This record gives sequence, structure tokens and C-alpha cells, in this order.
Amino acid sequence: MKEQRKAERLKEFNELTITIMSQVENLPKVKKMFNYIEDISVFGAKMRGNIVLPVNTLLKMDFNLKSLKKNITAIGKIKWIKIIIEDKYYETGVEFVDTPGEAIEKLCDYITWKKKAMNL
Repeated sequence: MKEQRKAERLKEFNELTITIMSQVENLPKVKKMFNYIEDISVFGAKMRGNIVLPVNTLLKMDFNLKSLKKNITAIGKIKWIKIIIEDKYYETGVEFVDTPGEAIEKLCDYITWKKKAMNL
């Protein structure tokens, strides 16, 4: 299978707080929830959680990368959903959209730094 990713990804597991921004029917009643983010690039990430959200749901994502002291806030749109355990555990692909350049720059610098550190 041909690789279609536009940028390098970092396979790192981090805590994530999401706030649902979309006004879509049948979304969970809780608007703010905690999940995990992994497999991060400057274009998006994979998210893990226990609530399924529909494709195209818009999210505000707040997370800290393991070695970075500052919080990163990104806006993401759900692109795909994978059911791991029905009604218990899901993986979701999120594409970053309308994310400030400063946040993208921090992600890019962090990914580059971590990749270099792992190759030493």
C-alpha cells in the first residue's frame, strides 16, 4: 500500500482535552471530554477515546506534548472512525484545520527534535 501521508508522524501518546464545536444532532451531551492523542503530524493526528463522534465533527483540541512545556491548541475535523471495541473504545483520525501558525510551528519543531533524538 502506498503511503499517502503529507508529513512525518511522531508515534507518541499524549493526554488530550477536546471541546466539541460542531452543532450536529446526536452528539454526546458532554461538550468537553478527555481522550488521548497519538501518531501526530503537523496536518493531523489519531485520537483514542470512549465516545464515537461523527465524521466532519469540528473539535477544539488542547494537548501538551511530553517534552514541551507549553499547551498546544488546534482545531480539528474528524476524517475517519475505527471501532476497536463496540460502545467502549474508538480510534479517530483528525485533520487539523484553521490551526494557528504558531501551533503548527511548535508541532513541526517538536516532531523534528524528537525524530533526531530517537536516531542518536
